[in-house]
Amino acid sequence: MNSDEIRSSFLSFFETKGHKVLPSASLIPDDPQLLFTVAGMVPFKPIFWGKVEPIYRRVATCQKCLRTNDIENVGRTPRHHTFFEMLGNFSFGDYFKKEAILWAWEYVTQVLKLEEEKLWVTIYKDDDEAFAIWRDLVGVPEKKIIRMGKDTNFWGPAGPTGPCGPCSEIHYDLGVMEDCPEGVECTPANSDRRFLEIWNLVFTEFYQDEKGQLHPLPRKNIDTGAGLERIAAVVQGVSSNFETDLFNPIIRREEELFGVKYGESEEKNVSLRVIADHARAVTFLIADGVFPSNEERGYVLRRILRRAVRHGVLLGASKPFLHEVCDAVIERMGKVYPEIEKKRNLIRDVTRAEEERFFKTILQGLDMLNEILQHSREVIDGESLFKLYDTYGFPPDIVVDVAKEKGLKVDLEAFERLMEQQRERSRISRSDVEYAKTVKDYEELAKTQKISFVGYERLTHESTVLMIRKDASVDSASAGEKVEVVVGETPFYAERGGQVSDVGWMKWKDGEAFVEHAFIPTEGVIAHVVRIEKGTLKLGQRVSLIVDEERRKSTARNHTATHLLHAALRKVLGDHVRQFGSLVAPDRLRFDFTHYEALSEEQLTKIEDLVNQVILEALPVKVEEKSYKEAVEEGATALFGEKYGDIVRVVKVPNFSEELCGGTHVSNTGNIGSFKIIFETAVSAGVRRIEAVTGFNALKYVRKIESTLQKTAELFGSSTDEIPDRVKNLIERNQQLEKEIEQLKMKTLTMYIKQLPSERLGNVNFKVVTLESVDSSTLRNLSDVAIAGQEKSIVALFAVQEEKVNLIVRVTKDLTNKITANELARIGANLLGGGGGGRADFAQAGGKDPRKIDEVVSQMKQLIMQRV
Repeated sequence: MNSDEIRSSFLSFFETKGHKVLPSASLIPDDPQLLFTVAGMVPFKPIFWGKVEPIYRRVATCQKCLRTNDIENVGRTPRHHTFFEMLGNFSFGDYFKKEAILWAWEYVTQVLKLEEEKLWVTIYKDDDEAFAIWRDLVGVPEKKIIRMGKDTNFWGPAGPTGPCGPCSEIHYDLGVMEDCPEGVECTPANSDRRFLEIWNLVFTEFYQDEKGQLHPLPRKNIDTGAGLERIAAVVQGVSSNFETDLFNPIIRREEELFGVKYGESEEKNVSLRVIADHARAVTFLIADGVFPSNEERGYVLRRILRRAVRHGVLLGASKPFLHEVCDAVIERMGKVYPEIEKKRNLIRDVTRAEEERFFKTILQGLDMLNEILQHSREVIDGESLFKLYDTYGFPPDIVVDVAKEKGLKVDLEAFERLMEQQRERSRISRSDVEYAKTVKDYEELAKTQKISFVGYERLTHESTVLMIRKDASVDSASAGEKVEVVVGETPFYAERGGQVSDVGWMKWKDGEAFVEHAFIPTEGVIAHVVRIEKGTLKLGQRVSLIVDEERRKSTARNHTATHLLHAALRKVLGDHVRQFGSLVAPDRLRFDFTHYEALSEEQLTKIEDLVNQVILEALPVKVEEKSYKEAVEEGATALFGEKYGDIVRVVKVPNFSEELCGGTHVSNTGNIGSFKIIFETAVSAGVRRIEAVTGFNALKYVRKIESTLQKTAELFGSSTDEIPDRVKNLIERNQQLEKEIEQLKMKTLTMYIKQLPSERLGNVNFKVVTLESVDSSTLRNLSDVAIAGQEKSIVALFAVQEEKVNLIVRVTKDLTNKITANELARIGANLLGGGGGGRADFAQAGGKDPRKIDEVVSQMKQLIMQRV
């Protein structure tokens, strides 16, 4: 059976047993405790926990999963993977041990047709019920039912408390050389090499409390996990998962790309296996909406992708290749998982962009790493690792991988100390240390006072001063001072979620202050940075707080427009688009989002039109408060990395946009007025940026462009419509003139060089030419002129430009047996403070110290005299 047949037969078998077959869930779980879906049961965790009632009592799935806890073993063993498929059948308070065991045995022996004599079973040591079912109902001999301890055969809760229970596994005897103790029969208890676990039945029948005590669950569940890759290897009679039909087409593609054959050497085999595994992980992660970054899921993807690239370099790669391997993954698995076929271009483009970025790092860093390895005996010191990371951005985990291959350890503790010292220097330079002291004051206040934001409902409010802070808390502040002030209730929106803070005024009897900024120094506290204009502000004083209304309205227009832009991007570009950062200010909005290529003019127009259409429709902007779970189930967009409480605020534009958001918004899309994109650009690999304006700012932007066009038209003496043709003609004329100037310049320099006399050194003609502001290409051409038709001649041409110097040395072929251009160029490189090299008759060098040209010429002369 091939793997597709195994997958299909599993689901069909359990469908005949009354199970509802469900599609695989995303690799991105709806679970704040997990970055990825690590097992088939993850999508059903709320059911196992009793938080959600199941729609179906029996379910079967083939779930795509991702784990990185053993990433260093991937490719080095036959079984370890990052991405894998987990076959699973689940019972939610329906059948239990008897049916689960009988059906597992029936499928393994009758559908997969594995020989019964090669199958062994393990159970939890105290699970007599499972023992009896295996022995009496299935007929497994007692000696092949192995009782095991809690560390291997008891599935603990996902956390300190929760559902748990014993498990029972089916193991297959691979018949390989025994590695168990001498004189002892090999069993799954003492031989990892000979026996392979292919099936795990978890009997979720207990709840573990805070004290570690187990209590019987009123509703018992079954959670089965069977790795498709392992089953395929057993059924297909191969010794490694990587030799199954799941991987063969991928490895064949690698062989074509690298010009190697699987099986040539174990070192190459490891790299081919790592790349094949990691290409599967990269493909499925990007398809499920993960993009390379330096945080959380994006960091894991970047780490996996870079490990693959590094192994490609070991196989001789010097340019991006992984996107081609991802193509092979899509061709192999696209029919089963159509989302990867649908997002083929996205996967290829994101992967290639990240590869190109990393190749610049790795090719430089590997040279330095090889040098470090040569000088390291047992341990790579932390200072070397830090230098490699700090200079080239070379990932420490790749250094750890390489070190393990070489049998070396890495001093990660010293590396972390150096990193912390760097972070400390950075904190001091940014005054983070002082900020940390400040936060403690606010944390103490938060323990006794509850600060409320009332700015959704009103823009003016009266409240009481609870804290005044300069370098420390004080009782009062006078005119001319800038202080931080906390009041009990405030209408001022504090900067967060990309939205800038409100500004306005704080007034009291005989005094007033301008509120420059509002921020949240610690959870539950809103502080105001105020400049006291007159009077004295005292602790406990009643004050009137007045928000700048026009600024607030402008900011609200831009914030609602940001939501509309986000929705429009997803509609035009696809649902892989995710917000990656934003700025909502009164004068403009900036929106960063995940996408793999620049937007076309047509796409930008479509996005702009979509947003303006919603504005023209004057749709109501509804704001509701509801539970986080309810909001997400209804389709509200939650931003990854944001922290949400149990109750969230949902901002909704009917039939267009729905997001979790704590910002301020207009009440009707018509209030936005208009929307105009100013520019679209790249931020980093896989992340784009759009900046736009709304309302009167959009009108101002258009008027500014009109004014610029009109002034340009006046300069040309034309209409605005004729400007493109006039500019095109001007550019073409300018290019023609530049070409003519270059030709004249070349003629002049050629005449100058030909007229320059050569110095006679023995029987050699030595000509030195120093030029100003000549590019390297022109310098090469001039070297041809200088050496043309000469015999026993050496030419050194220097070009000085902006404190930099380029050097070209030419030596006629009748002298290269005595002295080479490469030797002479090295003199220049050493003295000029740069590098260079070349052939015997032609060499180049460069540097940053033009003052040393005379010294270079002097040493060249000495060497020429010595040799010729």
